[in-house]
Amino acid sequence: MLQLDEDSGDGEPDLVCAGESMIMFVPDPSLPMSDATRYRPTVAGAESNVAAFAAALGLRAAWVSRVGDDPFGDYLVRHLGERGVDVRFVERDRALPTGVAFKELSSDGTSVAYFRRGSAGSAMGEQAAGTVRRLAAGLVHLSGITQALSESCEALVVGLTSNRPPGSTISFDVNWRPSLWNERDPSVVLDVAREADIVFVGQDEAEDLWGVRNIEDVRRFLPEPTIVVVKQGAVGATAFSGGEPVFVSSLGVDVVEPVGAGDAFAAGFLVGTRRGLDMRGRLRLGTIVAAAALRVSSDVGPLPPVDVIETLLALDKEEWQRARLEPLVSHSGA
Repeated sequence: MLQLDEDSGDGEPDLVCAGESMIMFVPDPSLPMSDATRYRPTVAGAESNVAAFAAALGLRAAWVSRVGDDPFGDYLVRHLGERGVDVRFVERDRALPTGVAFKELSSDGTSVAYFRRGSAGSAMGEQAAGTVRRLAAGLVHLSGITQALSESCEALVVGLTSNRPPGSTISFDVNWRPSLWNERDPSVVLDVAREADIVFVGQDEAEDLWGVRNIEDVRRFLPEPTIVVVKQGAVGATAFSGGEPVFVSSLGVDVVEPVGAGDAFAAGFLVGTRRGLDMRGRLRLGTIVAAAALRVSSDVGPLPPVDVIETLLALDKEEWQRARLEPLVSHSGA
């Protein structure tokens, strides 16, 4: 049985997620940006998404970041705190603003307009790294998105993987975003991935970034991490560790919007790791949380009830392949 509330309550965090987050405005109702007259604020940020989903699963999760000393920064800190994320370690910047983004949903897919250049989050550096080291959590989660934002952010991510906090397992999600690397050398993504303990990478990302197409070749390309998880989109995900690779297929779900599903998957997998689930259980928990994220238009949405999660984790292979998450009554998320 998965003890979702095992680590809840006061105390130092078991998972620390370090990275930039922005306030994301989502059109409500979903209209092209040129026609929208009303927007709903949400939180957008790979690392804070992971922290929010991990907290929803009962883990003590902290978010280390930097936001502007402005109403948008207030919103991020308050919103994530209300989700159970420990926000005590967020720095406030009086000179630089909180990043902002606008999401557009259409039949052609999702597009996002970012206004993050010169943001407070892009100024993260050694002070944030020192905070993460001081916390010395069992799990530290980082991503290639924050790594791409600035030289100081790159130093933050590189420094925490090469000189990790004592006793910490480093989790790294490649999160390849080509537009963020126009003025920077993306080879450092590979350097960080090879230093990390757990690496998440999409099959499409590995091909775009490294020219590696086959999932088995991804593992051969990254032999150093203890665990490499290759996300295969709607097909499922495969984990490579010491033994034979383990594959888990995706759950059936009516997709409202895909952004945030990869972060949700990482959160479920990391919580499963912390709870001592076997590799199949970790992949299943990641898949369940990712499916929950696909049901809403914001990055983070409500999880299924605990008994539903428990039931899904216990299904045999054939039952799992037939399983699906029902749509939410409202797609707005939280």
